[in-house]
Amino acid sequence: MSDIQHIERVYSLAKQGSAAASSPVVASWRRCMVMHSMAPEERRLPFHLDDAAFRQALERSELLVNEARGELDRLFQTVGKAGCCLILSDENGIALDRRGTVGDEKDFKTVGLWPGNVWTEASVGTNGIGTALADERSVTIYRDQHFLATNIGLGCTTSPIRDHQGRVTAALDISTCRDDLNEMTMSILAQAVRDTAGRIETNLFRRAFPGARIIMVPHAVNPTNALLAVDQDDLVVGATRAARLALQLDDAQIMRGVPAADALQEARADEGSDLFEAERAALRRMLSRTNGNVSQAAELLGISRATMHRKMKKFSVH
Repeated sequence: MSDIQHIERVYSLAKQGSAAASSPVVASWRRCMVMHSMAPEERRLPFHLDDAAFRQALERSELLVNEARGELDRLFQTVGKAGCCLILSDENGIALDRRGTVGDEKDFKTVGLWPGNVWTEASVGTNGIGTALADERSVTIYRDQHFLATNIGLGCTTSPIRDHQGRVTAALDISTCRDDLNEMTMSILAQAVRDTAGRIETNLFRRAFPGARIIMVPHAVNPTNALLAVDQDDLVVGATRAARLALQLDDAQIMRGVPAADALQEARADEGSDLFEAERAALRRMLSRTNGNVSQAAELLGISRATMHRKMKKFSVH
């Protein structure tokens, strides 16, 4: 598609409310025109931060960049030779970290895929990072799905990354300037970026709750990303976005304290069994720690050996 054809198509579809309602891409085009007063024929590069502003952005996202570094390296080993560039941005679309081969640097720098540049819709129209952040979902913006005619040679696939409270805090993007990559290849890259973004999200969640047990929600749509952080009293102290959706949890409930068993709707013998099960579990843990030595277990629990035996009989612990 030529630049002129692309420009005419953007104007035609973006002006149709019905098209915007049925297509996320056209909805983004409409935002670019109406909200950001942009035109598809503009020749513009992304906004660029000065050194001081970029340093501040890096400082704000230091934990994110550190946690993502290893995952970016592993992903680049897989896709780098295919002429792809990786960009990690913050929630404001600021490109914080990048992976790319030296041979491709000129092409990517020309279009602005470089640290310190801002890839929001307001900055450069419909694009992978900006649209993923605006819609808070994974997107693929393939060639002429970009708003600006100057960007229709790009293929971008991006996934948002959420923090430990389920809020979008970053985006991970794979972009390519190659003209021989088809939509099937882009779909493979899209899955790769979703998987990597999910692992970064999990790393951030675990880091936020270092002393908690991490439990996977088994019946969630995506159980790998549906995680609960549970304290020593079996109360939920944190939940990922996927877990919140699966269990209908919100910040207020988590702040009040929700027993993990209640959140997971685990079956119980009766409502009065909590104390019984807690005492039984304490006995079993102590016997496990002492390798079955009853006298040592009783001493550590602060009870007599006879009392220990009575409790073991009561709770059927052997």
